[in-house]
Amino acid sequence: MSTPALRPQPVERPPSPGVSEQGDGGGGVLAILERIGSVVVPVGVGLYAVLYLGIEQIYWVFGINPQQAGIDQSVLLGRLMGTLILLVLALVPAVGAAVGLGWLLDKVTRGAAGRLLAAVRARPWTVAVLAALWCGATYWGLFNLVTDLTVGFMVVVAVGLGVLAFVVPFRLMRRRPVGRAGMKVLVCALTGLGLGFVLILSMIEAAIEVRDTGQANDLLGYVGFQDQWAVLKNAETDKPLYGGRWMMLLGESDGTYVLYDCDKQETFRRPIETTNLAHLQLDPERVEGYRCGSMID
Repeated sequence: MSTPALRPQPVERPPSPGVSEQGDGGGGVLAILERIGSVVVPVGVGLYAVLYLGIEQIYWVFGINPQQAGIDQSVLLGRLMGTLILLVLALVPAVGAAVGLGWLLDKVTRGAAGRLLAAVRARPWTVAVLAALWCGATYWGLFNLVTDLTVGFMVVVAVGLGVLAFVVPFRLMRRRPVGRAGMKVLVCALTGLGLGFVLILSMIEAAIEVRDTGQANDLLGYVGFQDQWAVLKNAETDKPLYGGRWMMLLGESDGTYVLYDCDKQETFRRPIETTNLAHLQLDPERVEGYRCGSMID
């Protein structure tokens, strides 16, 4: 009785290093989208959270909070989504230009730039130090919001904070893939928070400018603040109130309008049922050098 010959089983050849099943050399489209999402999502979440605080600071300049002006979570979400969309539209070409510049630099240097980047990434301590310094620098907006800082002092604070708080944890996180992913999320989240606090400073300055000059800049419009003015009239007689002067409409809540009197530099409330808004106007043009407070004794 003859024994059947054993047939050799086909041996699967492993894929070549750096080449995925899709053949794009980077883990496929899903991997690329995952990498982009791991950067964009933490930045966007951190930026949104801080922008909410910025909206509160805008209305605080006028002596109220967003809820008193009828700005609830749903309204705020809708307004800030427009802001985030504008930021994405601005960041996408900026990132694309940066990638293109890096590619061109690598070609001009005959691959030296790419080898230098790979060498830096291969050194965990170097990556940890650079990421730590960046995270320390993201606190500039927060510290400057609390107190005025000079550039030199802020550099010292950023370096000291980065070295003391981030270098060793980042180095330990570089040992495993999960730790490296967590480090990326943390750095991106702090980047979003840092950008948010810088925006808060600009938003506060813009709100103070509106309070003092009656003129809003484009930044407030981008974050959803409506620079709307109207002449108030009595609902029964249709006669102008307050001498027919223009009032800025901050919002409405609980059956009342919340208004800002630029001439007297004061915020007040008036019932909706007894008030008509006439001659509505968005972003009015002011004469050069105009200042609020002309009727303050």
